[in-house]
Amino acid sequence: MESLKAVFWKPDPQAQVRKCNQLIRANTRKLDRDIAQLKVVENKTKTLITAASRRAQRNPSQAKQAQQEMRIFARELIRTRKTSNRLVTSKAQLNSVQMQVSEAFAVRKIEGSIRSSVGIMKDVNSLVRLPELTGTMRDLSQELVKAGIIEEMVGDSLPDAIMDDEEEEAEEEVDKVLGEILKDRMDKVAATPVDAAPAAPVAEDEDEEDAEAMLDQMRGRLEALKS
Repeated sequence: MESLKAVFWKPDPQAQVRKCNQLIRANTRKLDRDIAQLKVVENKTKTLITAASRRAQRNPSQAKQAQQEMRIFARELIRTRKTSNRLVTSKAQLNSVQMQVSEAFAVRKIEGSIRSSVGIMKDVNSLVRLPELTGTMRDLSQELVKAGIIEEMVGDSLPDAIMDDEEEEAEEEVDKVLGEILKDRMDKVAATPVDAAPAAPVAEDEDEEDAEAMLDQMRGRLEALKS
């Protein structure tokens, strides 16, 4: 009985397009959440860098340690930005997939048949390898295979573009990031009116408070996004 059902059963195009759109929307929401989370990490890392810079200026005996911390934080910031840029690019690819899938189903509605799309296969192949989306993108690829939009399942191996996030950042890039953040801080100080009320002094302990714990949390967030 089951074999006869398999022979005569035909997929419902409307159900297929709804399922595909549902999976695409789920992936888009996931990317939006991850991008927003990385922005929070980036802002906190900038705060840690400026706090370490202030500590180095106030207490010369701690300058060397503070400078080392600044470079560690700068490397974390570089990794965070690379991950964020990769997710933004992936979101654009996902939007492209959604438009191409809608077009493919529209063509089938008009012509009564569907043609496999090399473009969709290429984008899905790239997205399914993204650690943040592997599970739901695999589900989407299965639905697209059933619908005949792509011809085969895609692999899970990580592309080189993701693996290079693990490489040590060049010192020149670290210097550039530190120059960018500390210059912004100096510009803000220079723009403060002379007769403005002085800001309340920040306790040195507050600058140093849980700096290592904050770094561990940032690394944990980045690892969670990659896993």
